[in-house]
Amino acid sequence: MLGEVIEFFLDAPIELFVDATLGDGGHAEAILHGIPDSEIVGIDRDPQALETVANRLVEFGDRMKIVRGRFGELAEIASRSELPPVGGVLFDLGVRSEQIDDPKRGFSYIRDGKPDMRMDPDTGISAFELVNEASRGELARIIAKYGEQPGAGRIARAIEIERRKKPIESTIQLAEIVRKAIHEATAADLSRVFQALRIEVNNELEELENGLQAALQILAPRGLLVVISYHSLEDRIVKQFIAEEVKGCICPPDLPVCRCGHRPRLEKVTKKPLIPSENEAKANPRARSAKMRVARKIF
Repeated sequence: MLGEVIEFFLDAPIELFVDATLGDGGHAEAILHGIPDSEIVGIDRDPQALETVANRLVEFGDRMKIVRGRFGELAEIASRSELPPVGGVLFDLGVRSEQIDDPKRGFSYIRDGKPDMRMDPDTGISAFELVNEASRGELARIIAKYGEQPGAGRIARAIEIERRKKPIESTIQLAEIVRKAIHEATAADLSRVFQALRIEVNNELEELENGLQAALQILAPRGLLVVISYHSLEDRIVKQFIAEEVKGCICPPDLPVCRCGHRPRLEKVTKKPLIPSENEAKANPRARSAKMRVARKIF
């Protein structure tokens, strides 16, 4: 949804933007080309992504600044960098294709590798540690909550049984355990289980909540918040965040007079989420589930 991002950012009050999920630099490159005087601060926790982007966007010189970090620490990054108010913040929450396609990163149930799933391979616990060390109850909770997967308890029990025999060292091995736990398991079942583990490993939902709050802090008045999500849990957080920030009074409904003095800080730009065009979905099947929500800061 490159075209849509540029179209919204063309209406920004300042041509300084934050790409909070830099990835392979596709959005950043499109913005730098599409808005000639623009500057971007790009953030990502994956050192491989940052190396790729540094080479890809070298032609833009000082217009492109790259920072290694998590978007959940956006407020700290902005403070540390003495970043002035910005015209727009972009979150593209999808996993990079390069991460999925590289067996060594352990994201995929199709390509065999050690289950890792860390966005930053240098920090935190891996999926290998999670599936081999977390309690059965904890695994069931993760799979049910973050994968919204039926039969989470059966899957957790199957993992516990198998790891007693030998450590679960392979993504294919893990996928086979899920298949045996669920009768006629589909690709969607496997995807949801792997998604749940990945979300837990990277603390993705709490990172998103923190990142959205920070984005609101660093946006200039009339600045734009653009978020592209790929599954219902992410989209729900974004939707609720915007809904809360477009509210005026938040006093209890039985109070006859407002006492909170709360003012809305955002206004919706997109009343409903935008989705990829039919042509884009055909060209990039991984983008089919994308939903874009856009809001503008009022003050």
